[in-house]
Amino acid sequence: MTDPAMPDPVTVNSAEPGGGDGIETPERGLWNDVWYQFRQHKGAVAGAIVFAMIIFIVVFGPVLHPVDPTHIDVRARNALPSLAHPMGTDNIGRDTFAGIIQGGRISLAVGFTAMALALLLGTLVGVLAGYYRRLDGVLMRVTDLFLALPILPLLLVVILLFRDSLRSAFGPETGIFLLVVTIIGATSWMQTARIVRGDVLALKEREFVLAARSIGTPDRRIILRHILPNVLSPIMVSATLGIANAIITESALSFLGLGFPSDFPTWGRLLFDGSNFMALNPSRVIWPGLAISLTVLSVNYMGDGLRDALDPRMRGRA
Repeated sequence: MTDPAMPDPVTVNSAEPGGGDGIETPERGLWNDVWYQFRQHKGAVAGAIVFAMIIFIVVFGPVLHPVDPTHIDVRARNALPSLAHPMGTDNIGRDTFAGIIQGGRISLAVGFTAMALALLLGTLVGVLAGYYRRLDGVLMRVTDLFLALPILPLLLVVILLFRDSLRSAFGPETGIFLLVVTIIGATSWMQTARIVRGDVLALKEREFVLAARSIGTPDRRIILRHILPNVLSPIMVSATLGIANAIITESALSFLGLGFPSDFPTWGRLLFDGSNFMALNPSRVIWPGLAISLTVLSVNYMGDGLRDALDPRMRGRA
């Protein structure tokens, strides 16, 4: 029997995230809170939608637009956009939209692969430098050396030195892909290393790490179980920004004629091939340039949203 002097229990209304006075709401988990904060960043949401659309077009484009990008139709040279050719054709009659789809596959593959390599190197160097004091000085001086190098001239020299040997060893397509990805990834890890090192320096003095060390937990287990999970936030942000950086670097190399060959097109290569026909057919430069710009902008906005969502100090400012 309910005591009439006692007030009725308050019903928890989880549908009201703010909660009124006297109404308690269940706390969100970490990743639910990150997703909630990410959704408050309108630019990040718009970037995610645009990037998802680009991925969809690149992956399913050959099904939606089954045209061979290497097919030549001299009767349709420099054609305007139409139902048969949504983005027109080039100076020898190849479909521009089919080339954008194929080039997007290569450019995004380069971006994701080079980003993964850069994150692996940067995280490894940052964790070792931050956790082991005796390695800190050496690894940071190596990082400073890479930061001081002129990256673009270095890339050009390395490509000229090893392009022919890798082509003969792995084939023209695979050899160039491995060379470009390795060069971009090997020259893009420094910022990640410095960010991860700073976080590890702070984390290794925290109570839970000192407690694990005091009971004899091996360093490898401390790093894998206690350090790495707590530095995922800057790693995820670096991942999004690394994709954009890799795509821009590959586009610059291809535009200079030192990236992929003409029969292995990327967005940067399409820009390079179309630059000689800008006066006759400006769309050959506009479409690949627009694809690069939209991809880089969307990824950068996603990175900004992730940074704000994963940083407790930025919560509620999006």
